[in-house]
Amino acid sequence: MNFHDLILARLARPDYQPVNEARLAREIGVDRKQRGNFRHALRSLLSRGDAQIIAGDRIAPPARAGSSGRSGRTGGGDADVLVGRIQFRAGGSAIFFPRAVPGPDGQPPARSTIEPVQIGYDDTGTALPGDTVEVRLNRPRPARAARPRQQRGQQSAKDAARENELRGRVVNIVERGSATMIGTLRRVRSSYYVQPDDPRFQHEVAVPDPIKTPAFAAVAPVAAGASSQAAGKKNAKAKAAATPAKNARPIFKPVPRGAAPGAAPFSANPANPTNPELQTLNSKPAANAAAIVPEVGDKVVVRLREWTNRHAILEGEIIERLGKTFEPGAEFTAILRKYNLEPAFPDAVQREVAGLPDKVRSADITGRLDYRDIPTFTIDPDDAKDFDDALSIEHLDGGRTRIGIHIADVSHYVKPGTALDNEARKRGNSTYLVGAVIPMLPEKLSNGLCSLVEAQDRLVKTVQLTFDAKRRLVDTAFASAVIRSRKRLTYRQAYALLFEKDLAAVRALPLPPKHQTGSTGRALSSLKDAELRDLQTWIRQLWDIASHLRRSRMRNGSLDLDMPETKVFVDEQGYADRLEKIENDESHQLIEEFMLAANEAVARLTRGKRLASLYRVHDDPDAEKLGEFRDTIATAGIKAGDLTKRSELSKVITALDQHPQGHLLRTQLLRSLKKACYRSTPDGHFGLAKKDYTHFTSPIRRYSDLVVHRVLENFLDQPGNPAGKTAAASTGKKFRYSASQMAEIGEHLSLTETNSQEAERESVKVKLVEFFERELHKRTPTRFAAIITEVRPHGLFIELAESMTFGFIPASELSAGGDDYYQPTPDGSALAGKRSKRRFALGDKIDVHVAKVDRFKRLIDFKPAPA
Repeated sequence: MNFHDLILARLARPDYQPVNEARLAREIGVDRKQRGNFRHALRSLLSRGDAQIIAGDRIAPPARAGSSGRSGRTGGGDADVLVGRIQFRAGGSAIFFPRAVPGPDGQPPARSTIEPVQIGYDDTGTALPGDTVEVRLNRPRPARAARPRQQRGQQSAKDAARENELRGRVVNIVERGSATMIGTLRRVRSSYYVQPDDPRFQHEVAVPDPIKTPAFAAVAPVAAGASSQAAGKKNAKAKAAATPAKNARPIFKPVPRGAAPGAAPFSANPANPTNPELQTLNSKPAANAAAIVPEVGDKVVVRLREWTNRHAILEGEIIERLGKTFEPGAEFTAILRKYNLEPAFPDAVQREVAGLPDKVRSADITGRLDYRDIPTFTIDPDDAKDFDDALSIEHLDGGRTRIGIHIADVSHYVKPGTALDNEARKRGNSTYLVGAVIPMLPEKLSNGLCSLVEAQDRLVKTVQLTFDAKRRLVDTAFASAVIRSRKRLTYRQAYALLFEKDLAAVRALPLPPKHQTGSTGRALSSLKDAELRDLQTWIRQLWDIASHLRRSRMRNGSLDLDMPETKVFVDEQGYADRLEKIENDESHQLIEEFMLAANEAVARLTRGKRLASLYRVHDDPDAEKLGEFRDTIATAGIKAGDLTKRSELSKVITALDQHPQGHLLRTQLLRSLKKACYRSTPDGHFGLAKKDYTHFTSPIRRYSDLVVHRVLENFLDQPGNPAGKTAAASTGKKFRYSASQMAEIGEHLSLTETNSQEAERESVKVKLVEFFERELHKRTPTRFAAIITEVRPHGLFIELAESMTFGFIPASELSAGGDDYYQPTPDGSALAGKRSKRRFALGDKIDVHVAKVDRFKRLIDFKPAPA
């Protein structure tokens, strides 16, 4: 084997990024017996100048004058400098993600193979969150013993692999990630500044007196140069005018884009009639809602000025007032602004939607399979706004069972090239914030014409899966159909029907609150005994098949990566008032298995027929990343073998279920795996262990699924296809995507998905902290069950059992009377009282009360509850 040629070929690849010697050997495929020859060849290339070492131990191509920088590096041949995006931690340090490497001409960018680069607190320069920067790589070195404002809650296991981390420093800002930031207006003497909302934004921003700001000069009631205190009376009058009527029930409503500067977030005049979740209810229009100059304590948007000196003050100017900080409307609108989300739809879209029918017409049904007399129902969360999918069950001859997986036929109403389609593609997906949805489609479609609500005719695309008496899949078919759901069930109701023997207990389950869902459906108490028994029978029969599918999937290597979810519910004023831990129980698994089966069936069809389509891809993980994760869990007492083997990885996942740090370590595992994305090529799904996989089952909320529906529609409308619609039902000329169009769409949708996920996570964080702050004001404090997940000399990190919220108990709170001193035990696994000898150890269960909440840093302190 000629290692000289193999190494040179690897270094010459356009997607190559510097790696150390061990990883280069693995990439080339060097086995243990060949390592000596490989090492000799590498040394020879280095001595001749055909390769170079950068950043201490990374092998790179030789630097050449005037190089074009195709590999994500800067021009001029400086292999130590990379270009990419920087993300900050709350402690001030950052992580740098090198830019994806361009492929050959006409090919999409290759995925970067270099690992993320760690940036120390003092090495971030003038970078801000989300910036595109140039980073010069440094020699790997152990992390410093202490960093300013170190982030709380980092478990000690994270330090295991730090010594070999690639590190660097920011040397240039290529492009700012955002021209604005959002925060709270503060004042010290005569100076004003804005405290950032985002704990990762490390710099307060100095701003001029709001009255001297051009955006508010027109509404300022005093002459230029006067103090903003003089505006107090004018502001008070404007606020009084903008206050909703006493009986108003405000649900958070964003400030419309284009409104006058300082528009109030709780205007009672609905600005978005297509989205009632975002409006103030039962109230009258307010006057002068916009004429408010920002005051101290208001949430504002700041336009940042140029910042080139780290030691200089970061400056900006206020361009918009969102409302009072911590009020639901202001917090909601801040997330919209930060993530560029827009609830309102353009006029052109509204005009097209107005032309759609209010209900399914008889002409729309012609030629479709009619499922209206076949038992069909939906199962969704309590707070579901739209209903994409339904299930039906039929018993055939020979002990066979046919399951119908019915998905809303959005493609029937949303046509390519229309304003409605262009806006849906731009949004990419719906975004589910706490208490509200920013929909991909207008409400007439998302909550109405396309939503599979109870007792209404609805058009669907159907995947028919037929199973024999041994629950083996024996036939798959596709069709355009019409259904009428017999019942809108919640997961809670479905679970009760699966396992509850007493029908009276099932009947007693309440409907979800009207303000939280798009449709409540009929109460179970209103159903006749026969209806309720039929529902129970159908759901149990469906679970019998779904559980078999799940067991088969796990045997085939699928990984159980589902994690419990914390659901935050809000009251009618938009404040967080209830937390619920959502487990992936059997009612969720029932739906999940049939949706997975439908997605796989459609992907198998499009790949087999060589149709240009979109696929949901999850690449195989990087072996080195899994090795680092193995080292991390070893410090937590979990032994593991080769995690590149699915069987070993499955064992670790099972072990994490019983570990006190299980939730944290599961999160780290997910970060060690690659992120799923959309592509035009069927590259498989690692997590699900599936060769064929796409997204087909949620076209109301995901544009990817709408695209796949159009691909299936074209297939069904082919002449002679018995599963398709008849000529009478055909909608005419079809739009066909090219492979390059699919690649472009997939890249765009992967970005919009990430943006929505970040917005949703921030929404949950904001509302979680709000919930616990409200707990502080309760006359009788709530008792929360928790488990100790980490022991530190200064206190205990805990996880609440029901909400999976992480918090901290300072060591000073452990002694009720303040007469004891707690210090770590010799092995560091517990804190022990010097006088009382009481111990608080890793994994112990403990009941706590909320002690302190910092909403800006998003930190929650607890204290032990009295026995």
